[in-house]
Amino acid sequence: MNRQTFGYIAFVVFLLAVPMIGVYPVFAMKIMCYALFACAFNLLLGFTGLLSFGHAAFLGTAAYASGHAMKVWGFSPELGILYGVAMAGLLGLAMGMLAIRRSGIYFAMITMALAQMVFFFFLQAKFTGGEDGLQGVPRGTLFGLLDLKNDFNLYYVVVAIFVFGFFVIWRTVHSPFGQVLKAIRENEPRAISLGYDVERYKLLAFVLSAMLAGLAGSTKMLVFVSATLSDAVWQMSGLVVLMTLIGGMGTLVGPVLGAFIVVMLENKVGDMGSALAKWTGVDWFNRLGESVTIVIGLIFVICVMAFRRGLIGEFNAWMDRRKGVEPSAAPGSAH
Repeated sequence: MNRQTFGYIAFVVFLLAVPMIGVYPVFAMKIMCYALFACAFNLLLGFTGLLSFGHAAFLGTAAYASGHAMKVWGFSPELGILYGVAMAGLLGLAMGMLAIRRSGIYFAMITMALAQMVFFFFLQAKFTGGEDGLQGVPRGTLFGLLDLKNDFNLYYVVVAIFVFGFFVIWRTVHSPFGQVLKAIRENEPRAISLGYDVERYKLLAFVLSAMLAGLAGSTKMLVFVSATLSDAVWQMSGLVVLMTLIGGMGTLVGPVLGAFIVVMLENKVGDMGSALAKWTGVDWFNRLGESVTIVIGLIFVICVMAFRRGLIGEFNAWMDRRKGVEPSAAPGSAH
């Protein structure tokens, strides 16, 4: 057993033990949902070299589709999740066919424009509840056996979904298909000259990434029994970019770490403000008001500037230097 396999097994064991060490299950499930979302996005950016600014559309589409199917049509949780993933995949196919003919900033802007169209559709559609969102979705019973109204039961289902999604990405990256995606990322003209149908590979990667993002969206809906516009808004697309860059794009574990850091910062910023106010006698965070996002943004900028490869990427580069191996360039760097 190599170190990498041992590390993955140890991580899964840790996830299974999280409720036993006093961590709030819903908070841990939120981290896993965002981690799966970031890993799905990283499959497109880190391993294919396509920067999408519209991935929130897939997260939101799957959340709304699953929620509506379970609340209105009476779907069971497993069928609701599958329906949400299928809808995200179809949307990914439609968006991908329009976007992959362009590259670079043009690709990013097309995905962002299409995602905004999806957002305004959700804002005006009656079945989504508009600004109020789709609320009160019943969790139901998984396969007619496991009651998901119990947070601990749901937690282990979310762990299984996260592990499954991560395994799909791992298997994709280490397959011949994944090697072609890396070749496209590094040198697309050369991949074309070798006879690969680059547009077809890009489209497959885009749809797979969309479906995995949809899996994260359906799971998140199940955890919070609701789907809201915050799942589909453009800021969510920006947030997943930050998660990937901070953790390390082009690495498998990096987006997981990035998602953990972002969710922790978002949830603990109030706690930090309270502690700082108690220590200094001044409530700095309340004085900042909405500008508190600037403080968080500065933290992100420092991380991105100081760690070009991301935290995991820099750690891997440091390990390579210790072994006397020249570290590989960060994905997306000039060659």
